[in-house]
Amino acid sequence: MNLLFAWRYFKAKKSTNAINIIAWVSLTAITLITAAFIVLLSVFNGFEGLVKSLYSSFYTDIKISADQGKTITVSADQLQRLRQLQNISAYSLVVEEKALLQNGEIQSIVYLKGVDEHYPKVSGVPEKMLRGHFDLGNADEPRIVLGAGIENALAIIADREIFPIMAYLFKPGVNINVVDPYQAFSAEHIAPSGTFLIQQDIDNKYAITNIGFVKKMLGMAPDQYSGIELSLKDPRKTAATKKEIQQIFADGFIVQTKYEQNSSLYNVMALEKWAIYGILTLMLAVAAFTMIGSLTMLVLEKQKDIQVLKSLGADNGRVQRIFLSEGLLLAGLGAIAGIALGMLICWAQTAFKLIAIPGGTFLIDYYPVKLSANDFVMVIITVMVISFLASWFPARKAALQPIELKS
Repeated sequence: MNLLFAWRYFKAKKSTNAINIIAWVSLTAITLITAAFIVLLSVFNGFEGLVKSLYSSFYTDIKISADQGKTITVSADQLQRLRQLQNISAYSLVVEEKALLQNGEIQSIVYLKGVDEHYPKVSGVPEKMLRGHFDLGNADEPRIVLGAGIENALAIIADREIFPIMAYLFKPGVNINVVDPYQAFSAEHIAPSGTFLIQQDIDNKYAITNIGFVKKMLGMAPDQYSGIELSLKDPRKTAATKKEIQQIFADGFIVQTKYEQNSSLYNVMALEKWAIYGILTLMLAVAAFTMIGSLTMLVLEKQKDIQVLKSLGADNGRVQRIFLSEGLLLAGLGAIAGIALGMLICWAQTAFKLIAIPGGTFLIDYYPVKLSANDFVMVIITVMVISFLASWFPARKAALQPIELKS
């Protein structure tokens, strides 16, 4: 009944044309802002999914590292118990340390990561090779895979480099001699074999070689490592697997999931999404003022109808619900039209790549989009709540009008 009245009021020709104009302006504003909600949140989802997939290529499902300090001591018994966990697909022992790479007079500070032969089973880096091969050599004949940013900083082309580069690592526990500071460093030649391209922060920071070479340079014990990186058979069971690993590696160890390894990044991305949501919500609230104006003028025009309804027995609640329904009808139509428009724009962007990313420095050349059912629910609820609040004031004013029938 309430929606029937609301629909008749919406379609009916008003005595004052401005009411129709304001109503359509309100409907258009809700449509455009709803479409903006869908498009912007979908673009953010696209970038979020892309960034997560890129970071997932480098950061493994679970990592075990030192709670304090840089190294952990891992026993054969702990590794045996780790292998027995059902959800563990593979694990790789790693050693990571800052190093100086030098090509002639050109130098670059990097994080040199030594990995064992199981690393391709836990990491997607071998699948992200830009040039060359994922060849790490061995302790006596080491080879190195460089991030694209490091390759550029050293002014080399990894798969065409004839001469090896020099790697310097600081020896732990050795005091720097003022007379001969180089005594505190280990230095070895290492041959570039390839370049990976994942994400700028990673490409500018990491170089990968074999674990035997790094351990020899640092003078580490056979059971000393920087960490253990693991891949899981079923990532959905990450939390349960983490608890099982924590029972094996208790004191002195920290066990982190893929997202905990980059918690600051994911927290910032979540805050950015909520910031976008907040800005669009404020825009919707401003647009709601046109709805207030439209409904207020409608209440003034329908005063006779309100009097008749009350004389027929309608109480204040019934009258208020009729005009609330009018506001929600406007919001509903605007939301449906906005969602349809937003989905159409997202489809066109995916199919035809309408809006390109300027500069040509990113991995893709157009803005990615990813529709999410949660976003649709959140947008619909937001539009309806704000529209309800905007409609409540004129609806309440209509309900409180006294009966003034003339004889």
